[in-house]
Amino acid sequence: MTAKTPRRALIVIDVQNEYFTGNLQIEYPPVVDSLAHITHAMDAATTAGIPVIVIQQNSPADGPAFAEGSDGWQLHPEVARRHRDVLFLKPLPSAFSETGLSDWLQANQIDTLSVVGYMTHNCNDTTIKHAFDRGMAVEFLHDASGAVSYANRAGYATAEEIHRVFAVVEQSRFAAVLSTEEWVRCVASGEVPVREDILSSYRRAQVLRSAKAA
Repeated sequence: MTAKTPRRALIVIDVQNEYFTGNLQIEYPPVVDSLAHITHAMDAATTAGIPVIVIQQNSPADGPAFAEGSDGWQLHPEVARRHRDVLFLKPLPSAFSETGLSDWLQANQIDTLSVVGYMTHNCNDTTIKHAFDRGMAVEFLHDASGAVSYANRAGYATAEEIHRVFAVVEQSRFAAVLSTEEWVRCVASGEVPVREDILSSYRRAQVLRSAKAA
């Protein structure tokens, strides 16, 4: 293994029944599609010898969602039946917070974290940024994730808007954003996923804005 070869782990975040049949059902992309991409990534990782980390949101038994022991708390059967190397229960959005994830990654010399699961704008986003701040390379499989719509005193945003905007922001600095098929190809070929930065993202937006105004 060369110094340039990433030591990846695939992290599968909160693929639990709550997002399918419970109180917080994923709206975009369609959850049946994102689940198929998640399981495809898990299978590809196992075939390639990439460790699979499964994360399970664990809330108090009397909580409104992900209540410990409830059906919503259970891992989706398609994830539960697949190979995993380690399972961590987490109480907070980031998979790093109050879990053994950091120690496990260090012990296994993992330098690249490939993120799938739910939700794009919540647990995935916080985990991605936590990993970035730790100096890790991060990959976000955008079609193996999903979002819900929000409405509150700050305004309203559809699930599609939230998912799209967060993917753009992740690509601007924090992660290489790619489809599951692109990720599988990178794993097989050694191809390096495209990474960008805030300044270039801003400048490209200026060009697009100018073109539309012309």
